[in-house]
Amino acid sequence: MLLWIVLFVAAGLGALLALVYLVTRFHKFGFMQKLAENHKGLSWALSVLPVGVLGGTAMINVYISVIVTLHLALIWALCDLVTFIHRKRRHSWSSRYMTGVAAIAITAVYMGAGWFFAHHVFETDYRLKTDKNLEGSPLRVALFADSHIGVTFDGEGLAKEIALLDEQDPDIILIAGDFVDDDTKRVDMVRACKALGETKARYGVVYADGNHDKGYGNSRDFTIDELYAELEKNGVKILRDEVFSAEGFNIIGRKDYHETDRLSAEKLMEKADNEKYTIMLDHQPRDYEAEAASEVDLVLSGHTHGGHIFPSGLVGLAMGFNDRVYGKEVRKDTTFIVTSGISGWAIPFKTGCISEYVIIDIYDR
Repeated sequence: MLLWIVLFVAAGLGALLALVYLVTRFHKFGFMQKLAENHKGLSWALSVLPVGVLGGTAMINVYISVIVTLHLALIWALCDLVTFIHRKRRHSWSSRYMTGVAAIAITAVYMGAGWFFAHHVFETDYRLKTDKNLEGSPLRVALFADSHIGVTFDGEGLAKEIALLDEQDPDIILIAGDFVDDDTKRVDMVRACKALGETKARYGVVYADGNHDKGYGNSRDFTIDELYAELEKNGVKILRDEVFSAEGFNIIGRKDYHETDRLSAEKLMEKADNEKYTIMLDHQPRDYEAEAASEVDLVLSGHTHGGHIFPSGLVGLAMGFNDRVYGKEVRKDTTFIVTSGISGWAIPFKTGCISEYVIIDIYDR
């Protein structure tokens, strides 16, 4: 928790410094420099105006304000550096400040793409093979995680995505945590749960907790128990260190990594029939060594959002927060897949990945 506080404080201070830097950049435009010859105070006031508007968006969404501000400042600084090197080599110092125009345009395109990839859900497909008998091959698994209802879509929006996922005719639908968030409204949670009950998957829907599902405060208008009740009312199987066994395969749902009483991967595998293909849902991808040693066949996770805002995923990986940020990896006889999530937490941009649901076809040999 202390680390997150430090990161938030650092981001806040960085945004404040970026705002100051941006004021000096806007003041470099040619018309501002000309105005400053006779009206220096007015030129600085006008330079503050666009930056003030940018900072003022924090009143609507503080995350958008901070992310856009930091990106604009960083891209502007890089553009200034490139311009400086170019002018030094050519010994040319034009009075026009086209660098600022380029920085604003690049930032607009970059953040626009980030908005698009956060709000448009793609399908990602995997094909796996196993030596175990699946009692019907292939087994088609649909996976999504990190819907964080209320960030990029409400309950009705998620219901539409669930309907599209269901059109892929999966045998089973798996939810790898963070179905809801602190800001999720009860009416949206209920609508999304109802959508899960309308799916036609042969083996139904299985859910495992994420770190946000219980909530970090008392701001939302429903409890975790009310979420569980709505899921169960719509036929969703909730697995909290439990095993769901079907013909030819098992599903293990782990409690979230931060729950101190959760069972080890080894203990959970003792509950399962090891002759069957076994899939483990573990929201946070940070127990790979133990899970590979347990000989589980497939581990499915979310949590990382695929990096969400570049390069945060690489930073988290380097600091040991996660064993993987995105995609597929094989350790020993265990396959690990991390989805970037069907949405993301708080920040309605994805500059390091896409939003997705996952279809996994598992074939026996």
